[in-house]
Amino acid sequence: MDTTKRLWWGLSALLIVTFAVMLWMGREIHQKAPPLPSKIVTESGQVVFTKEELETGRQVWQSFGGQQIGSIWGHGALLAPDWSAEWLHREALAMLDARAQAQYGRAYDALPADDQARLETQLRPALRANTYDALGDVIVISDERARAIEVVSAHYDSVFSDDPASAHLRETYALRENPIPDAEHRRLMSGFFFWASWATVTERPDSDISYTHNFPHDPLVGNTPTSTSLMWSLFSILLMIAGIALLVWHYAVNHGKETPLVPPKTDPSLSIAVTPSMRAVAKYFWLVVALFLVQILLGATTAHYQVEGQAAYGFALAEYLPYTLTRTWHTQLAILWIATAWLGTGLYLAPAISGHEPKFQRFGVNFLFISLILIVVGSFAGQWMAVMNKLGLDKNFWFGHQGWEYTDIGRFWQIYLFIGLLLWLTLMGRALWPALKRRDEMSSIAGLLFLSVVAIGLLYAAGLMWREHSHISIITYWRFWIVHLWVEGFFEVFAVAVISFIFVKLGLVRGRTATNSVLFATIIFMAGGVLGLFHHLYFAGTTTAVIAVGASISALEVVPLALIGWEAYETWQNGRATKWMERYKWPIMCFLAVSFWNLIGAGLLGFLINTPIALYFMQGTNLTAAHGHTALFGVYGMLGIGLMLYCLRGLKPDLVWREGLLRSGFWALNIGLALMTVLTLLPLGVLQLEASINDGYWFARSAEFMGRPIIDVLVWMRTPGDVVFACGALLIGLFVASLWLSPGRREKLPAGTVANEA
Repeated sequence: MDTTKRLWWGLSALLIVTFAVMLWMGREIHQKAPPLPSKIVTESGQVVFTKEELETGRQVWQSFGGQQIGSIWGHGALLAPDWSAEWLHREALAMLDARAQAQYGRAYDALPADDQARLETQLRPALRANTYDALGDVIVISDERARAIEVVSAHYDSVFSDDPASAHLRETYALRENPIPDAEHRRLMSGFFFWASWATVTERPDSDISYTHNFPHDPLVGNTPTSTSLMWSLFSILLMIAGIALLVWHYAVNHGKETPLVPPKTDPSLSIAVTPSMRAVAKYFWLVVALFLVQILLGATTAHYQVEGQAAYGFALAEYLPYTLTRTWHTQLAILWIATAWLGTGLYLAPAISGHEPKFQRFGVNFLFISLILIVVGSFAGQWMAVMNKLGLDKNFWFGHQGWEYTDIGRFWQIYLFIGLLLWLTLMGRALWPALKRRDEMSSIAGLLFLSVVAIGLLYAAGLMWREHSHISIITYWRFWIVHLWVEGFFEVFAVAVISFIFVKLGLVRGRTATNSVLFATIIFMAGGVLGLFHHLYFAGTTTAVIAVGASISALEVVPLALIGWEAYETWQNGRATKWMERYKWPIMCFLAVSFWNLIGAGLLGFLINTPIALYFMQGTNLTAAHGHTALFGVYGMLGIGLMLYCLRGLKPDLVWREGLLRSGFWALNIGLALMTVLTLLPLGVLQLEASINDGYWFARSAEFMGRPIIDVLVWMRTPGDVVFACGALLIGLFVASLWLSPGRREKLPAGTVANEA
């Protein structure tokens, strides 16, 4: 059996085993999730909340933004509090105040430290005891706790109404006035907040650890890091070091054995005949630029809300376009424009790889483009109507705002997008089929590319696996199949296969060598990437097994980055291999930028928050935002731009590119991303980390902390990076537009070149 076949068998075995473990762990999460009872009752028999009321309360929270305004269990937006953490702390203080008045006749805050400590010691067992009756499916709470629920509910009733007493909090949280007009809806949402906080402090049966592994950190109620988190964090670091050592050894043994290829004298891509469907792909890249520019505008607006919580330079923007929507659309557009760039690249390259233009391929490309526009416009309109209270709870799940970060669009639009991806899969498959049937050095790359296309098309179905009233732990599990496996997993395989094809087609790498390299890289990446999903679920109501698997395996995600320098060097060498490679300078520069941000964003900042003990204090802080921005745009965004530029070179082969626009745009994007990370996200995240360790997670996310003058300074410090970044995007957009609106000078191509003009 040759090396290629062994690698294919190895990849197949790896995927079968890892996905089997994924599904088995999903079954355990389903069985061991925090119980959602039929009702919550007091010891005296009063019904506090029913299951239907808790579910309706969650619907209310989702309909006005859910994870896009604050967070639950650390998942969601960073500006407003984590509602589960804040409720827990406020409830504890309310009970301590009641006990202080009863025992000492004074407020808790007025007591000396030793009396406060005595009350806290009394309180912790009362909060942490598991009073869920599985036989009766009820949670029984004390009358004292029911009174504390009333106190905290009154606070949230004020915050989410138009009560002037909480106007300053609405401004700090970037909530528009009266975001939830119905008083009963506010009461029911408070019930959901209580249940979410109950799971964070209530110990699992026969355990001294809460359902969320004592997250969030709050020493007042006994929520402190567990020994499990520390132990598996240390083990993950050891496993990462071992993995890096093995990979470096393998690379040292096998690298450089082949004689380098002599590059062809002319650009082989000029021999590719651009088909009608390939020309039709051009509009995808226009859409990419448009969505990218709108995303940046919404991102700047979202960031500004952190300074003026309800306005933009005095204009009451929140009454028409609240923070919830700007952040929703900002995060969704990031996925949409990057995915559109990659989908367009696939549709352009598939006929180029096979040399075959299927019948009605152009019609399919155009139909898919129209569908993408309808999905964006329709889903965004539904979300606006939901957040502005114009849709109603009964229609929200299907057509409004689901409230789950990155998967916010209504179920109808999710299904439409899934059908669109199946159409893309069909278009790719029928165009690639002749290449898949051939038995040459490119067939394995074509096969791996098609495998990633199948995975991208089918794996989005994970977003359809939850229902409106599914348990939040189950939704979180399936949601990260999309956020982690779909975006970070198989799109990555697709990108590696595409880049390898490009270098093989340009005559810079042997097909067999590229095939083996891609297969080996895919195995290494998937070894940590598939089960690495569980590092998102440490504190989502899951069991110790999730921490063990997630910490151990996700550490392997860092292993391939150990050789990032060699990858960047080889990419740079390919870019300088021959004179005609100057035509591809800027796609190559984008691929180099991907290597850099892969090391910084996915590597350093990713591993910073990867281990359980680190994420325990950092989840939902600006340190996770630093990782998100540098990894999502730095890696996937720059890759999308690089692939777009390669396709544009093929669509406009004889145009002399405006180097000034591309050079300035490229460096402005990278410098702007670095500035916003170094000047704002990292220092703000470090301050939040210190507050989380010293005082508790609730304080690191509180209005008191976020209202400090130093926080305002750091937020304003983001302006230079945002401006530079926006200028870079605008310059890239101007370059793309100029190819059609003002093409300029043309160069003479070698004799025999196919007329590729689009």
